[in-house]
Amino acid sequence: MKPTPPTQHPKTAAPDHDILDVFAERWSPRAFADRPVEPEKIRRMLEAARWTMSSYNEQPWRYVVASRDEAPEAYERLLGCLNEFNQKWARHAPVLMMSFYKTTFSKNDRPNRCAPHDVGAASAALTFQATAMDLYVHQMAGIQKDVVRETYDVPEDVEPMAGLAVGYLGDPDMLPSKQRKSERASRSRKPLGTFAFGDSWGTPAEVLDE
Repeated sequence: MKPTPPTQHPKTAAPDHDILDVFAERWSPRAFADRPVEPEKIRRMLEAARWTMSSYNEQPWRYVVASRDEAPEAYERLLGCLNEFNQKWARHAPVLMMSFYKTTFSKNDRPNRCAPHDVGAASAALTFQATAMDLYVHQMAGIQKDVVRETYDVPEDVEPMAGLAVGYLGDPDMLPSKQRKSERASRSRKPLGTFAFGDSWGTPAEVLDE
């Protein structure tokens, strides 16, 4: 059964072509409700990441997970790894995560150039699973890598990637005015022809012609 989008923030996209509902309904809020996320839902999100495809099935992704209600001290440690701007709003999310990727293959220690791609795919899977459960995920590039490494004693062959704020949708009025405006703005995307090319770079693929 498809979850009902929150009535106070109808951000469902209007795609040009028919796609699954979770793609149209997913977006990245900064306003989160003061409502705990059920541990079972967190496990289901991580299970979705677990079953993501990866180069040579290396599964290079790693996650640190902290729930404010279940582990407040761990939550504060993770919050401190975000940059100052993200800390201001992400502290309202009931769950924080940090994604990492192992830079080398476990079988031979050779560089795995696809590892950043694969952790991105895993986080996307995690996010869409969240959307299907009426949860929201905001991924953040704004992290303090040196703080992350020190806080978690990260191995040399593992790279911090992104922070993730997870929770139920909150009231945009809790945010500063500039962020409230962004929270209520319609979603938009570039046309297919700007990134799906045919036999020459920059030329839209013929399959796009209707």
